Amino acid sequence: MSSDIPSLPPVDSARPATPPPASWRRPSALIAAVALALLGWQWVETRSRLADLQDELARRLSDGDTVAKEGRALAKQAQENLQDLQGKIGALDARLAESQGQQVALEAMYHEFSRSRDERVLAEVDQAVGIAAQQLQLAGNVQAALFALQTADARLGSVDRAHWLPLRKAIAGDLDTLKALPQVDAAGIALKLETLIGRIDSLPLAFEAKPRAEAAKAGEAVPSWGKRLWLDFWTEFSQLVRIERMDRPDPALLAPSNAVFLRENLKLRLMNARLALLSRDGNTFREDVRIGADWLERYFDLSNAAAAAARKDLAELQKTPVGATLPGLQATQTALRSLQAVPERRLEAAPASAAPAKKN
Repeated sequence: MSSDIPSLPPVDSARPATPPPASWRRPSALIAAVALALLGWQWVETRSRLADLQDELARRLSDGDTVAKEGRALAKQAQENLQDLQGKIGALDARLAESQGQQVALEAMYHEFSRSRDERVLAEVDQAVGIAAQQLQLAGNVQAALFALQTADARLGSVDRAHWLPLRKAIAGDLDTLKALPQVDAAGIALKLETLIGRIDSLPLAFEAKPRAEAAKAGEAVPSWGKRLWLDFWTEFSQLVRIERMDRPDPALLAPSNAVFLRENLKLRLMNARLALLSRDGNTFREDVRIGADWLERYFDLSNAAAAAARKDLAELQKTPVGATLPGLQATQTALRSLQAVPERRLEAAPASAAPAKKN
């Protein structure tokens, strides 16, 4: 096989290469020019884009700086607002603490005022009950005692407290007891006795009474001669017959000095009856009034309207229930004392309860 392939002539390495033909050089230069043009255009385009990118980057950096400045301004403003809010919150906390302190102080003041008001009301009720007891014990004035107890009950009703109900029940019981008593107008009776005492001097005595005929004559005009003759005849004839009542003794004849003593003794009796009325001595009052009525009937002329009215007034006064047994106010006073002792017990118990707390 090797003998069939012709052998190539030996290559001379020292011989120079043959240059390409001229037809090849023209396209290569054109290609190089186009490549250079493309590179130039690419370079210009790249420079233009880089310039645009730089401008865009500069603009965005500027915008970023502006945004950053605005952000820093907003952050600073937010921080200032936060500080203001913290200051306001601190002020609100201080005001809240102050308001809580004021609320605690107000509650303490309210409790103190409520307690002092209750104590003041109980003091007023105590005074009213004391007045009622004095009116019953010293003057026997049931009306004044009723008014004082009603005032105390109204004062308790103005401040509604549940723990005051026992006291109000006791007052209601005493009011019912006093209302059931017979009503005695001591002032009216004393005024009536004073009026009778003033009228004693003007009441005529029985032996001083004039016959009715003479009294009638004293008021008539001077009769004629014939009428005087008839009156003289009738007077002489009427003396022949005498009519007397055997069931009533003749009025006692009294000297002028004894008449004065009678009137003065009658005044003293009535004055003593008035004193017995004020001291609620029923037996003495009725006895003096009875004696005064007997003296009026025995020594004074009851045909006189004033004397008859005085005798009638004394008879009515004799029936007055003076000196009736008046009840005491022990139930009301006991309930009041128990209520007044409650705050004192609380005050005594307060230090005892506070002592263990200090030890803990």
